[in-house]
Amino acid sequence: MTVLLGLFLLDRLFPPPLSVPYSTIVTAADSTTLHAFLSRDDKWRMYATLDEITPTLRQTIRQKEDRWFRWHPGINPVAMMRAAGRNLLSGKRTSGASTITMQVVRLLEPRPRTYGSKVIEVLRAFQLEVRLSKDEILQLYLNLVPYGGNIEGIKSASLLFFGKPPQLLSLAEITTLAIIPNRPSSLRLGENNAAVITARNAWLRRFLAAGTFPRQAIDNALLEPLNAHRRPAPNMAPHLSLRLQSEHPNEPVIVSTIQANVQAATERLVRQYVDRIKAQNIRNAAVLVIDNQTGAVEAYVGSAAFGDVVDGGQVDGVRAVRSPGSALKPLLYALAFDQGLITPKARIHDVPTNFGGYEPDNYDRQFNGPVTAEFALANSLNIPAVKLLRDVSTPVFVAKLREAGFRTVQKQADDLGLSMILGGCGVTLEELTRAYTAFPNRGQRRDLAYVRTLSAAALAPESGQARPVRVWSTPTFSPEAAFLVTNTLTQITRPDLPNNFDNSYHLPRIAWKTGTSYGRRDAWSVGYNRHYTIGVWVGNFSGIGVPNLSGANTAAPLLFQLFNAIDYNAPTGWFRPPTGGKLGFRQICPESGDVPEHTCAGRATDYYIMGVSRANRCGHQQQVWTNSAATVSYCAHCRPAGVDSLSRPVARMYPNLAPEVVAWYAASHRPYAAIPPHNPACSRVFGNGGAPLITSLNAGSDYFIDPKSPADLALSCQTANDVQVVYWYLNNGLFRKAKPTETIFFRPTPGVLTVSCADDKGRVSKVRVVVKRG
Repeated sequence: MTVLLGLFLLDRLFPPPLSVPYSTIVTAADSTTLHAFLSRDDKWRMYATLDEITPTLRQTIRQKEDRWFRWHPGINPVAMMRAAGRNLLSGKRTSGASTITMQVVRLLEPRPRTYGSKVIEVLRAFQLEVRLSKDEILQLYLNLVPYGGNIEGIKSASLLFFGKPPQLLSLAEITTLAIIPNRPSSLRLGENNAAVITARNAWLRRFLAAGTFPRQAIDNALLEPLNAHRRPAPNMAPHLSLRLQSEHPNEPVIVSTIQANVQAATERLVRQYVDRIKAQNIRNAAVLVIDNQTGAVEAYVGSAAFGDVVDGGQVDGVRAVRSPGSALKPLLYALAFDQGLITPKARIHDVPTNFGGYEPDNYDRQFNGPVTAEFALANSLNIPAVKLLRDVSTPVFVAKLREAGFRTVQKQADDLGLSMILGGCGVTLEELTRAYTAFPNRGQRRDLAYVRTLSAAALAPESGQARPVRVWSTPTFSPEAAFLVTNTLTQITRPDLPNNFDNSYHLPRIAWKTGTSYGRRDAWSVGYNRHYTIGVWVGNFSGIGVPNLSGANTAAPLLFQLFNAIDYNAPTGWFRPPTGGKLGFRQICPESGDVPEHTCAGRATDYYIMGVSRANRCGHQQQVWTNSAATVSYCAHCRPAGVDSLSRPVARMYPNLAPEVVAWYAASHRPYAAIPPHNPACSRVFGNGGAPLITSLNAGSDYFIDPKSPADLALSCQTANDVQVVYWYLNNGLFRKAKPTETIFFRPTPGVLTVSCADDKGRVSKVRVVVKRG
């Protein structure tokens, strides 16, 4: 008992050094090796799992190295006595008696070849036999056996010399790799293959004589040519592999969610596409492919060519922070649907608008007047999006993006304003594509999965435990809002269908949205169907803008090619309205998108979310009392009674136009039914409701002038439909009267300036600014 206790304590005080620094291997979901890295000590020492050690490989190694491996306790006493006798008779070391277990000890702890070292090897061999199973000892041996240079282990040799994993090796290839470690200098694969074949065939014949393998297998192996040469290490998905290696530094095998065929097709298409557009000075692209059902990332391409040092090929475009352009708009519209602010056919004014000094423009610098919300989203109109963000409020939208995992937006939150919806913020392709997975998943955003299992075997073989990585989904929008956005983004009559898109080419059935950042630095296209969500970014990592760069004509074609390549034969079927009864149809007035009144001439149907969508009564027309010639309008205070048809007032319907729409109609010379001037004899003074909206100057702003050559400042406003004249006041002094749509100019002087604008109804607006010397 005392002896056993002493051995136990010695084993605990001096444990065998089982911590091996393996190379990190990143595999696809089907265990195809995607990428391999050198170990910490600069070795190609790849970890082979027990499943990769085939029965043929086990039998070959045991027959060649240690036939009694399964039965001895770590040493072979008979072989040791025979070797000792031979060495004594010859006076030198003529043969050894090392078992596989003892060879593992030497590989773990290299020592000088002395009798003292042999004693330590024997003791360590006993330790290994107690601690590990026979399969684990054989696995350690095959993971550490040297093949010359910095290549160690059967898996490293198999991949680097034969280009295949160990489980696919033939008997001839296994025998080749079994004999190399004993003669690494003379048997160099790829350099002296003739000598290797001779040595291989000699061992194959010995296997035949020993009955290790059937004659037919041996005969086939003898005839097999040797196609062995040094190959480069696997290098697919380099950006993701670097990312996973840094996140799991002690994992020898990382089984990713990547699908090898999808990754290979995506890398090929990105490389070929960028090669074609380099003539336009567009030099890079990044792609992320996500399985909608599981959140698994099936393809990850960070750049067109990882080895391209000129164009920043090692930059990971999936995680690079870039301006999203209009790509965030679907998320805003979904939030607005959920807040009940709009329905698909609700009207939004696409006209020039001043948002407190911010005056955005549309991509094509054209305006469409009142448009439906679905038209505004499908055509990526900027003014409606900014108006919608103003109504939703920037803090609420930022909070929704933060909830959806936009980390850069979270960091920028205090500095973001209305311009963020047009690209005035930073996002990554990963964040954007992940957010879009909410639309095909009934509003449930997928948390992305990059790793399928981790085989933690960095410390010892027995620690290898497969650990599944759990994936969660997070509610982002309601199923109804997700469907309404999808229904809009499925339309193909829209400007972000590429201009040069060949109609004979197969257009995939997808919902998609594009985006182009300010200065044409970034082109985006994100699309989805029931199976995949794919995000595409195209541009230059240097940030250089390109005149021809756009989401529609630069990013969308690559998106379509990807869907056609990896999901061409996907099952048919499309998204259906969510069940549950919350999404329904109702009648609306097509002029406003609101619930119609008796004055509404037409009717249309529109989706709405029950209990959520607004139910405003249509007010696109207003009743105005005029004289019979419709040259003067009356208010209730001054409306005459009239005694005959000529003097009796007439009730007429006029469009109830917003001031900015009136200004746009007038500026673009579009005809509209203007309300006649108010009765000049009326003494009534109107309240402040409907007062002019001063669009220039901007309230609270500082204006700098050069005293030597001062520039004029502009005054402009927007008024209601019934206003004919406005009066401008500077510091309470009348400056001049003008038409409501007229822009006038004045020469400022330094100091505090109060600008007032009064309309012909007596309604007044004021702004206060400061003029400073520049």
